[in-house]
Amino acid sequence: MEGQTGGGGIHIATDVVQTIAGLAATEVPGVAGMAGGIVGGISEILGRKNLTKGVKVDIEDGVAVVDLFVAVEFGSRIPDVAYSVQQRVRQTVESMTGLHVREVNIHVQGVAFPAERDADPGPRA
Repeated sequence: MEGQTGGGGIHIATDVVQTIAGLAATEVPGVAGMAGGIVGGISEILGRKNLTKGVKVDIEDGVAVVDLFVAVEFGSRIPDVAYSVQQRVRQTVESMTGLHVREVNIHVQGVAFPAERDADPGPRA
């Protein structure tokens, strides 16, 4: 994303928007983590280590479309979690970047069961 101010130009890299969207998504209760989605497939469930994995952002003329590939926690109501992720990501990206978010598409790639979450040595929030 590029913009102009009185003192010069502003450019926000797509990776920055991906990181913002990934972090916002993982903060939603019921989201177990980001899934590899495009690159890693359903078996690659990632924690907070690489927040751009499982996030695809297209930006054109100051308008963003965000695709998130997530795994949900077992027992969570998937439509509720997906709606919460959409709202959180839209609000966070728009407030931090000034971009208009046209779409936030949620792709549920898997379900994390309690045994899988307990075996994960990664940091938990």
